[in-house]
Amino acid sequence: MENKQNAEREHLQEQDASLEYAVRLAKVEAMKALGIDPWPQQKEVSSTCHGAINNFEKVPESYEYTVAGRVMAVRLHGKTAFVHIQDNSGRIQVYIRQDIIGDTLFEQFKDFVDVGDIIWVKGPLFKTKTGEITLRVTEYTLLSKCLHPLPEKFHGLADIETIYRQRYLDLITNQESRERFKKRSAIIRLMRDYFDDHGFMEVETPMLHPIPGGAAAKPFSTHHNALDTDFYLRIAPELYLKRLVIGGFERVYEINRNFRNEGISTRHNPEFTMAEFYVAHKDYRFMMDFIEQLLQYIAERVNQTRTVNYGAMTIDLSKPFERISMQDAVVKHGGIPASDLAPETIDTTIKKHHIQIDSKVSWGYKLLALFEELVEKKLVNPTFVTDYPIEISPLTKRDPNNTVVVPRFELFIGGMEVANGYNELNDPFDQAARFRQQAAAREIGDQEAHYYDADYVLALEHGLPPTVGAGIGIDRLTMLLTNTTSIKDVILFPALKKR
Repeated sequence: MENKQNAEREHLQEQDASLEYAVRLAKVEAMKALGIDPWPQQKEVSSTCHGAINNFEKVPESYEYTVAGRVMAVRLHGKTAFVHIQDNSGRIQVYIRQDIIGDTLFEQFKDFVDVGDIIWVKGPLFKTKTGEITLRVTEYTLLSKCLHPLPEKFHGLADIETIYRQRYLDLITNQESRERFKKRSAIIRLMRDYFDDHGFMEVETPMLHPIPGGAAAKPFSTHHNALDTDFYLRIAPELYLKRLVIGGFERVYEINRNFRNEGISTRHNPEFTMAEFYVAHKDYRFMMDFIEQLLQYIAERVNQTRTVNYGAMTIDLSKPFERISMQDAVVKHGGIPASDLAPETIDTTIKKHHIQIDSKVSWGYKLLALFEELVEKKLVNPTFVTDYPIEISPLTKRDPNNTVVVPRFELFIGGMEVANGYNELNDPFDQAARFRQQAAAREIGDQEAHYYDADYVLALEHGLPPTVGAGIGIDRLTMLLTNTTSIKDVILFPALKKR
């Protein structure tokens, strides 16, 4: 019943919008006939809406501000009008009187200005009887005519498809959405500040790769006509950033886009933002400490607290992040005895939990399958999962004391992966061998396996110092710090199917 009512309301709104569009087009023609440009040149502004309000008691009463903003509401009362306009800083009420601006301009305001239009106003501030700081208009100009009505104010922009396809409407009408994206910007700025303060250098590496690498993912491919060469949109900047460490830049980071030709979900978008960074002469334990402190620093400054509400979960970032091996996590959170994870018993455990996986794959892939199915969603408070199987970590340095797992971690918060890091493999012979193993896996159908990258092996032959690297998903971090459970709500223009 509710869905039917929503559909009927949307149909009526579409009809009303079509009629309103025709009315506004007629207004444009009438304005042009009077010599009024519906989209004139810019006018100088002296203040934002909130800037004017905040300065109310700091300037003389006669001081005239010039402000520009979008008309969000109009209340006409005979020869006066109260109007709310909105700019990037927020809203301010403006008061228009016919006896101040003149008969002609007042009539033109009534005839031609609609909700959604962008106007410029000039005048001093005063307080209304209700205590609202208001600008008394002495001059106004229509700066940009809006031809379409804004979403109905009581129900707002309810259609999810429209929110993502016409993000500008979402930003105009939804304060919460605007604040979310401002917070995203602050998160990235704070991250840059933290890296810079710790001696990192920001760099840019190619988006077009002749060989995709740095992660297990299916790439997008394209063709460069002038070079007559196929390229791939990068799935990760890792191999280029490590080339820079070889070149002597011992602390580098990049915040930029990656592209993976994978499914779309509440946590996945084919184009996403990563912060990836590398430190020479440190190990993965240092990097776990560094990331823990970085996230606490960002949360404290963005939200003024280290407690995060995420969906129905309350997450505490203030305490030391838990650190647990993947195998121990399956035992602790998956409720599986360690004896059931042994090479000779793990197949039975896999079948018991109805996990679909090729029985011929190695023990490490089976352990990962159990972890992803039984454990990942339960890791609410920050948890570094360590000791990943070597076969699923082709770029990670070996642990001399353990041939089965490698010094690698992934950080889980709110039941999802937020960061990944490890000691970088710097033995060129070992790397070449692992690339060959990955290439063999590709030949038998693994589209996410790595390619053999001879140029990167050559770079390693020139000496990569002991190095640790990590990546943090900016989109997922933003989800956590803005209590947003869909990645589409923290990406301004997410990938969508064609209409």
